[in-house]
Amino acid sequence: MPPEDSTIHLLCVEDNPDDVELLGLALERSDPRRRYVLERVDDSTAFAMALERDFDAILCDFNMPRFSPYAALQILVARRSPIPLVVVTRAIGEEAAVHVLRCGARDYVTKDRLGTLPQIIERVMGERRRAADQERMSRELEAAYRRLKRLSARLVQAQERERLLISRELHDHLGQTLTGMVIHLHAAQRAADPASARRHTAVAMDMAQGAVTQVKTLSFSLRPAQLDLLGLVAAVHTAVQRMAEPAGLAFSVSSRGQEPGEPGENASVAVRLVQEALTNTVRHGQASRILVRLRFLPDGRLGLLVVDDGVGFDKSVVLSGQTGEHNVGLYGMIERTELVGGRLSIRTRPGRGVALRALL
Repeated sequence: MPPEDSTIHLLCVEDNPDDVELLGLALERSDPRRRYVLERVDDSTAFAMALERDFDAILCDFNMPRFSPYAALQILVARRSPIPLVVVTRAIGEEAAVHVLRCGARDYVTKDRLGTLPQIIERVMGERRRAADQERMSRELEAAYRRLKRLSARLVQAQERERLLISRELHDHLGQTLTGMVIHLHAAQRAADPASARRHTAVAMDMAQGAVTQVKTLSFSLRPAQLDLLGLVAAVHTAVQRMAEPAGLAFSVSSRGQEPGEPGENASVAVRLVQEALTNTVRHGQASRILVRLRFLPDGRLGLLVVDDGVGFDKSVVLSGQTGEHNVGLYGMIERTELVGGRLSIRTRPGRGVALRALL
């Protein structure tokens, strides 16, 4: 019994049942390795109904009183059917052969040379497979182009949001601190007595120290110095500690695998993901504990897991619709991960905490 994939299903458009039987015998004799299943139709109605099922090829007689290869090709075009049609005829002139091929037939064979039919069927089936593969690759390429276009637009939006956040930080915190310093220094210059001048100067000094702290905090949020000096694990531990301790969160930072000597290109992304996850947990999670785990994988890949025991949220609701204040952090994490070719998954539901997993 031949294997299943060696069965060839053929739709024969032929008004003479004896010719269909001869076709089957010729195919079996010329190609005994395969099993050929032939189904006969002889008019347009039966042909259209048969096309509801898939066939490997169509064998169509050239001279029929109620149907023709041209009518069959028109139906195939109208249905956008990829089934190849081969004309089988007793005799055909060169001009008619060229014309039917131009109309869409894949090949033709005369009935006195049916021994070549298996090779022709194999060839047109191969052409169909190649055309299907090319169409599939074209669709995939188009889909990839659309994803790249959306990702490029999101990259611009992400950069603009980063600039907006930095601008707000500079204006609302550092700018106000420096303005206060200037005010107190001017007051010290105008002071009538030395004690008042020293008092204003001391306040300005305290504000200057605060400005230095704000610059360090902003610099750490952009790229922690520990990342280049001590490595990713130390930088993540510091980032978690700086946010968890003031919020009263118990925390744990662990790692698996061998950390590379120099941080890879994904290390800063991992730190930013941890920072954003901690920010969301502190602001919205109502958690008591957070766990961060790093996993160093072969080929420079990096795994990250951040889990808290907070109130969780409905992911479908939060991530639906346009980006806004309620979900900008989550979309920021997704965009950062995608921009470096990684994957990010968020598992959560109301009352069950949040588990964020990224592969970079």
